[in-house]
Amino acid sequence: MGKNSVSPAPPKWTGMVPVGDTALAVTDTGGPGIPVLYLNGHAGVQPQWRRVIADLGTEWRHITYDMRARGRSKRSADYSFETNVRDVDAVLAARGVERALLVGWSYGAFVAAHWVSRHPGRAVGAILVEGAQPYDWLDEALEKRIRKLWRRLSWFLLLLRPFGVAPRMTAEQLANSNIEAGEIARERKLGPVLDNITVPARYVLASGASLGSKGDEQERIRASLPAVTARNPNIKISAKVSSNHGNILRKDFRAVAAAIREVAALDRP
Repeated sequence: MGKNSVSPAPPKWTGMVPVGDTALAVTDTGGPGIPVLYLNGHAGVQPQWRRVIADLGTEWRHITYDMRARGRSKRSADYSFETNVRDVDAVLAARGVERALLVGWSYGAFVAAHWVSRHPGRAVGAILVEGAQPYDWLDEALEKRIRKLWRRLSWFLLLLRPFGVAPRMTAEQLANSNIEAGEIARERKLGPVLDNITVPARYVLASGASLGSKGDEQERIRASLPAVTARNPNIKISAKVSSNHGNILRKDFRAVAAAIREVAALDRP
């Protein structure tokens, strides 16, 4: 697939990548295709991408990993957003990838948008699934709701931890990370990041609510995007599907895979 192919083709690999005080669980399918790096949601894990990966098939090089203290990755003293952006570099370097297409869902979409904005020469493009939408949704009342939500979910997550599908973070750590994402999403902060993207970026949007949202809150957030696409011709909305925020990777994985193919096609010589 043109300038993104790697020779010789790397083999399949699964293991731990040491990064600072932690280690990230990484899976790399190997092969000569365009490297696609998948970035999970706030509490997401690698298997959530399996339908997208299966739809795309073996002509792509799929790289997934669990963020700090999620899935099979180790705990850390730092769960900040900036650390998660830097971890992208660590994973790509560990797998010998110089240039990749980033696909992020929810929290991962924010990470993808920031990374491709900062590293245009290393990015094929970005697929932003239900995230990275510039809107001032965080206020004092919502912050209280977020803290209450994670306290309420903490017992359930504790039961799931032995199975490697729940974050090994406290309710306070999860809430603080969620609230930090709200600050990052503010139009005055995220708007310039999106305006600075010079590679092809495509949004895949859901419909309806997300965990913890009420009424039309999520739709008001999505309504911020036409202004973004009007300012930056590199960014477009690829699809809006019927699934909601939480089940989009399960129910509308084909739309995500189609957006990946769309961006990759623009990279061919």
